[in-house]
Amino acid sequence: MKPTITEQIAAFEAKRAASQARMAEIMDLAAAEGATLDAAQQEEFDTLELDIKAIDEHLRRLKTVEAQIVKSATPVNGENTQRASVTRAVGAGPNPIITIRGNLPKGTAFTRYAIALARSQGNLMQAVEIAKGWHDSTPEVESVLRAAVAAGTTTDPVWAAPLVDYQNMTAEFIELLRPATIIGRINGFRRVPFNVAMPAQTSASSAQWVGEGKAKPVSALGFETMRLGFAKVAGIVVLTDELVRFSNPSAEPIVRQDLIDTITQLIDHDFVDPDKAEVKDVSPESITHNASYIDASGTDADALRADIRALFSAFTVNNVSVAGAYWIMDPVMALTIGMMQNALGQPEFPGIDMNGGTFFGLPVICSTNVPKDATDLTRIILVQPREVLLADDGGVTLDASREASLQMDSAPTGNGTGLVSLWQQNMVALRAERFINWKPRRTLASAYIRGANYGAPDETPPAA
Repeated sequence: MKPTITEQIAAFEAKRAASQARMAEIMDLAAAEGATLDAAQQEEFDTLELDIKAIDEHLRRLKTVEAQIVKSATPVNGENTQRASVTRAVGAGPNPIITIRGNLPKGTAFTRYAIALARSQGNLMQAVEIAKGWHDSTPEVESVLRAAVAAGTTTDPVWAAPLVDYQNMTAEFIELLRPATIIGRINGFRRVPFNVAMPAQTSASSAQWVGEGKAKPVSALGFETMRLGFAKVAGIVVLTDELVRFSNPSAEPIVRQDLIDTITQLIDHDFVDPDKAEVKDVSPESITHNASYIDASGTDADALRADIRALFSAFTVNNVSVAGAYWIMDPVMALTIGMMQNALGQPEFPGIDMNGGTFFGLPVICSTNVPKDATDLTRIILVQPREVLLADDGGVTLDASREASLQMDSAPTGNGTGLVSLWQQNMVALRAERFINWKPRRTLASAYIRGANYGAPDETPPAA
């Protein structure tokens, strides 16, 4: 079958991209050796350059033909009852554009991808057969799995199309994951790429009043270099064979929620736990690790107001604005603060409850993953996202196995003790990984109240 104009354009654009990539590779090889191109490299480079010029000319002609076809196309103006009813309902003229979208819950395609991997025990050929059962509702699952089985070729104009399906599936899952995490509910982080050196200012310049004809002062800025390397979060979800083998729509939310919880719990905890130090080339330190803190001065509303004032002062005294900052706290603490009342029975702090809200004019993020301190009391954290660097590739990768032996512990020692055989127990493990890293730009990226117990009953014994 003769390819369409659109298919020809796509094929030549792919060929052009491949030629450009090869030209860049040739130059990189020469640069690595600190030499100019040899005769063979020169010939190949010049040939590729001529090919690109020819392709550009051919693409120009193809696009001219494509434009002529579009211009001469005859609009379809059907007058059947169905079209008329659609036109009136949509209100888009005689030729409305109708978009069909699935009504499945977000993350279903990614969940089914995980289930197919689990049921097939990582065998991609079997996973494709399993995915065929969902072809009518989530055909992208089968498409992605087939792409992993058959290698792509640069001569196929649509060889990378399954990558789009996979990106769409993971993007939908990440969209579902983000509201479950503290990071995903905060706006304003400084987004940066992985493994790129960035200058960070460590000291400010100064200025002085200067009289007429007098010399102006000179001050130096202090800088350091910061780099966010590659760091990944990995979690393993263990499911029974029965769950993944006889999965149905009622089982899919269980798998989906397990995947979300596995990633969310670790990210949230390590993002705000003051005890979490950096492990070089493994994991970042929390935003509160070296942050300023104050100890709660009491449990009543007056003590809370005084502590909040002190917390704000920790920022403003160092010339860091709290505008755009966020509160992070345990939902029970937020609920307790919202329940505090004055002598007239009115809320002391309206607008805050266990779902979040606002507190002293700033949004509240509630999470059960905010760790307690050594006295089993919680913390109230104030973070300025503009002072936090964040690198996130926005994707999740999955692997499946039933042949492994796992240490069933959320904090494994890796010493080989207490291992459970998945094969013996008829279980399947899914390993989810996500590349993400963060780093406070400076110490005053956050501050927190330690030992928060506001709203607790006064345990002071009455005077005799």
